[in-house]
Amino acid sequence: MSLPQFLSPRWGLLLLWVGWLASGHLTLVTRAANQDESKVRPYRLPDPLRLEDGRAVTNAQQWIQERRSQVLRLFEDHVYGRPLPTPTARRFLVVREDPQALGGRAIRQDVQLEILQPRAGIALDFTIFLPRSATGAIPMLVGLHLFDTAAPEPRPAVGRRLPGQPTPDPTPAGKATLEAILNRGFGLASLNLGYLAPDSPTEYRRGAAYLMGIDTNRPPEPTETGALGIWAWGLSRALDYFETVPEIDAHRVAVIGHSRMGKAALWASAQDPRFAWTIANNSGCGGAALSKRDYGETVEIITRAFPHWFAPHFRTYAGHEDQLPVDQHQLIALLAPRPVYVGSAAEDHWADPQGEFLALVHAEPVFHLLGTPGLGTTSAQPQLDQPLGATLRYHRRAGQHDLTDVDWEHYLRFLSP
Repeated sequence: MSLPQFLSPRWGLLLLWVGWLASGHLTLVTRAANQDESKVRPYRLPDPLRLEDGRAVTNAQQWIQERRSQVLRLFEDHVYGRPLPTPTARRFLVVREDPQALGGRAIRQDVQLEILQPRAGIALDFTIFLPRSATGAIPMLVGLHLFDTAAPEPRPAVGRRLPGQPTPDPTPAGKATLEAILNRGFGLASLNLGYLAPDSPTEYRRGAAYLMGIDTNRPPEPTETGALGIWAWGLSRALDYFETVPEIDAHRVAVIGHSRMGKAALWASAQDPRFAWTIANNSGCGGAALSKRDYGETVEIITRAFPHWFAPHFRTYAGHEDQLPVDQHQLIALLAPRPVYVGSAAEDHWADPQGEFLALVHAEPVFHLLGTPGLGTTSAQPQLDQPLGATLRYHRRAGQHDLTDVDWEHYLRFLSP
């Protein structure tokens, strides 16, 4: 999350937006957080290329057959929770189709996923736009709340800003970005949270989790999936649908997300190697930023404010991040050797741009082991708006916590140079 400009960038009280809870009231939590680089305490990161028995991973086969599954399990048990199963009894329903959407430039489909067992109901709804000018199978961008699906001419979504925060500079993404996406031959799909998992600590299990058999009458188990895991599950189910549409190239799907949706995009791609590209914008704590680095939002702060996002076990590391057996550079490593792009904003101290950059740096050895290039640096941040790297790519733009036209331009160049 980003912060109002009147707050000190040093140690002090920071206001964190919890959001609308079940009561319908906006709740604010005050916590102390470090935003002074000189006060970052020393920390030690777990080695992604060392097996749990202490042996070094020295070749790609060891990573694929042994180490990767260990790291994935650590994230399931300690951070995000065990994933929901893939539904076997299901069907996709196209509830609306407009072959002349956006003034004839696109085909629009509104799609729902109906679960038939273990409980029957709608688990997910999403909207896709396919460019009519495309020749051949269409690559896709998919994310949670990428645009307002209720609007006849949607614009790519931006992050939610805190009350009183000024409009960011550069301006948020708009109509020109939507046109650029379609003109490059990409379709885009936006998932809604309503059926899937409402962003509420009391309601998030009422959708897909309930339909897939979770007993919502009891408290969550320590390693039960949180909302981020359910949202990630939904992204994979959208990819299931793409595989049924001949016009879509399901082998060229980029999962993208901003802020908490960027966290979900990373976790979805870590679990589902079918995603060809992964893009996380300002994803911060629980996303691309290192958890053991004491800067900006911490495990303690995020699990107090949004306890439903993660597995309950993650809260046990609040204030004890040094004991966490895994960190976010290993989440990035799980995406190897596929292309990964992490975007930061220079003024988004809450999301820790340096911590996001360092996660890529420390994930690079796994990419090298699998034969793909990384960032090409081990220390220095790139200049503002100067993307760095190849398969692993990073930029830090001017401005605050938003997904802007500038970000989109960098991401589209990454997808189609």
